[in-house]
Amino acid sequence: MSKEKLGADHKALLTRVNRVEGQIRGVKGMMEEGKYCVDILTQIKAARSALKSLELLILEGHVNHCLMNAVSSGPKADIEEKIKEIMELIKKSTKS
Repeated sequence: MSKEKLGADHKALLTRVNRVEGQIRGVKGMMEEGKYCVDILTQIKAARSALKSLELLILEGHVNHCLMNAVSSGPKADIEEKIKEIMELIKKSTKS
């Protein structure tokens, strides 16, 4: 996905990715140090939550950019394809 497709919030999204990356490194460090399992699991839950939030922000950007462009200027087949694509993403997202 190019910067343009991520939209104006590209920098903010990358900041969130970096934060999640740091959380994962933190989990690894906790495991290497032999920290208490419950504390490690708590950090894993926080990282999963941060990833879910990032996922939803990117999905929202996709809807606002790609779907809106298809609806405003594209043929019906393009609109239907974008809606199908988004629905598949939502279905996959709710399985995890």
